[in-house]
Amino acid sequence: MNIEIERKFLVDSDAFKNEASTSYPIKQGFLNSDKERTVRVRLKAKKGYITVKGKSSEDGLSRFEWEKEISKPEAELLLNLCEKGIIDKIRYEVISGEHVIEIDEFYGDNEGLVIAEIELSNENETFNSPTWLGKEVTGDIKYYNSQISKNPYKNWK
Repeated sequence: MNIEIERKFLVDSDAFKNEASTSYPIKQGFLNSDKERTVRVRLKAKKGYITVKGKSSEDGLSRFEWEKEISKPEAELLLNLCEKGIIDKIRYEVISGEHVIEIDEFYGDNEGLVIAEIELSNENETFNSPTWLGKEVTGDIKYYNSQISKNPYKNWK
C-alpha cells in the first residue's frame, strides 16, 4: 500500500546547508487542499509531479500518498489551475544514517519558515537527530504545505 510515514520538525539554524548532499528549487500548488484529501502539482527542478494525499492519521504520522511523474509543460499548465497560494522553496537533502532528511527553506510569503521532514518505514522507527533539528511539529496542520499555501507564514506573526 502507498502509506507515507513522516515526521516534521522546525529547523533551528542553517547548519544543515553545510551537510546537504543536494538542493533544488520546488514550486508547488494545490488543485485541492481539503483536509480529507489533497491534490498537489509540483515542479521539482526540471520534472513535474502530481500527488494525491489522503487524510492524516490522528497523530499526523501517516497517510495515503500516490505520486506520478508528469512532464514539465504539464506541471506548468496545471499550476495555472491551482488554488491561490503557490509555494516557492528550496529543498535540501541531508543524509543522516540510513535516512534522508528533506529540509524546505520557503520564500515569498513564507520567507523565514524552514521545515525538515523525515520519512520512516514504520511509526516507531528511530533515526539520528542532527543538532539543528528543532521542535517537532508532526500532526500540526498549520505546517502542512496545503495550509501554508492558504495561510502563509508572514501572517503568523
